[in-house]
Amino acid sequence: MVSENIITICDGTGCIQKGSDKLQAAFEKEIAAKGLGDTAKINLSGCLGMCDKGPVVVVNPGYTIYGNVAEDDVTEIVESHVINGNPIAKLAIQEDHLFNRFFRVFGDAKFFGKQMRIALRNCGIIDPENIDDYLSVRGYEALAKVLTNMSPQDVIDQVKKSGIRGRGGAGFPTGLKWQFTADQNSDEKYVICNADEGDPGAFMDRSAIEGDPHTILEGMALAGYAIGAKHGIIYIRAEYPLAIERLEKAIEAARASNLLGKNILGSDFYFDIEIRLGAGAFVCGEETALIRSIEGKRGMPRPRPPYPSVSGLFEKPTLINNVETWANIPVIILDSGDWFSTVGTEKSKGTKVFALAGKVVNTGLIEVPMGTTLRQIIYDIGGGVPDNKQIKAVQTGGPSGGCLPVEYLDTPVDYESLAEAGSIMGSGGMIVLDETSCMVDIAKFFLEFTQNESCGKCTPCREGTKRMYEILTRITEGKGQLGDIKKLERLGNMIKKASLCGLGQSAPNPVLSTIANFRQEYEEHINDKKCRAGVCVELLIYQVTDKCVGCGACKRVCPVNAISGAKKEQHSIDTDVCVKCGACMDTCKFDAIIRV
Repeated sequence: MVSENIITICDGTGCIQKGSDKLQAAFEKEIAAKGLGDTAKINLSGCLGMCDKGPVVVVNPGYTIYGNVAEDDVTEIVESHVINGNPIAKLAIQEDHLFNRFFRVFGDAKFFGKQMRIALRNCGIIDPENIDDYLSVRGYEALAKVLTNMSPQDVIDQVKKSGIRGRGGAGFPTGLKWQFTADQNSDEKYVICNADEGDPGAFMDRSAIEGDPHTILEGMALAGYAIGAKHGIIYIRAEYPLAIERLEKAIEAARASNLLGKNILGSDFYFDIEIRLGAGAFVCGEETALIRSIEGKRGMPRPRPPYPSVSGLFEKPTLINNVETWANIPVIILDSGDWFSTVGTEKSKGTKVFALAGKVVNTGLIEVPMGTTLRQIIYDIGGGVPDNKQIKAVQTGGPSGGCLPVEYLDTPVDYESLAEAGSIMGSGGMIVLDETSCMVDIAKFFLEFTQNESCGKCTPCREGTKRMYEILTRITEGKGQLGDIKKLERLGNMIKKASLCGLGQSAPNPVLSTIANFRQEYEEHINDKKCRAGVCVELLIYQVTDKCVGCGACKRVCPVNAISGAKKEQHSIDTDVCVKCGACMDTCKFDAIIRV
């Protein structure tokens, strides 16, 4: 029997939804039943990133990762692996493993090989609710370092040397933002963490907080010391209850350990953090709208300048960065800005976290060095497109981003390259689209989101996006008109130029990029009344071919009796009655019904 076994169960939102809490109870029961209380220990962790394989369980020694673990698997894992030291191949995620420079174990090229985890360095490794776990991986060591050996300007200089740019989407140099705020002469300054993650399909910030909340607190405390602020605020949407709970526990533990509050680590430095909940307005991800929301006002952007670094929360100098940016700061201080600047490209330093989703085998949370290509992310890390489908596009940057076709797969992921290709980095959403995706419908989906989320303050965004959405709806319903594409381009460019904030300025991007790269699909919708992906229901026509044997199965499932024909004779579909539900096509065993 192995002297000590550690069973680590993913306790992130995704795995909890798949039953990881039940796994914990099952392991505890089995360990007690086998009398292993002195030789086996159960730990909880945040998301390791392999979201499609949850619930994930890691057993040490050997660092074997088990995926899609069910309660029925627990007894076998304990008896075979924990007691006899024999990992179970049929349950294990087949990865070879190695140590990276942060002394964490990660896998080979199947998933982890092209990743480099800096912001996510502790996620899936430590218990996010145990401050001792964070301290064991050099947690708060950066804070101790600056309080004993570095001046505030020294801290800012290291952030400047690192070359890190804001990970919230705009990509502004973080060190310059810190310097601007530090240079302001004010009796009060604020540090804000923007955790108002609202992009469809995005879960980067939520997972980072759930897996490693203390690194956010430490990053903010370092900034407080650097710019002369005493108060920090984490603005997070109320829809993230687990992340909020873990932040609350982390703040309480940090205060109890003299890492927040008065006289931190025996110094004269005072810094404390509070949490403010947002109501889920996407526009509050824009920093001036976020500030208004914290002040108790309606979350609406205001013109800049003045920038928050000069006049922000309560008209005081305010430093705002997003979750991922804060998670990088302790590493920059510990390992130096010079080291951090060696990762990435010439103008885009460090790594970037992405929520990889859509039509890809390995969906989940990944972190790659800047400069990694889209192809490497989708195929080497993501495992390619399932079901032998062909990739059609990659959507980056969330609802403010663009859709890049397959010829752009070798584009490096950095701020400049993505912008040149016609998209943006954004906060880190990446959605893979295959041949079953309609690009007109995709553009309509994202525009509907941004149109609904518009604060309504400025006319170009409020009215322009509404008109664009109406045109897209008309096109997808088979009512498109000649000139609609030009109208969309004209409206989109006007909105980009005239809108007040980043939401409006980027809202037309999905439409403009799909027109630029998939214009033929728009033309087919308008001229031929055809959706090649078979997504736009109003453009579908179902036909019965001569493969029909007249079995009558399709007639029996048709909800509107649109199918007629005698037994053992070829049937037909009345297209005027057909509601295009597709039940007939799904039911036919002879592939005799086609969609045209």
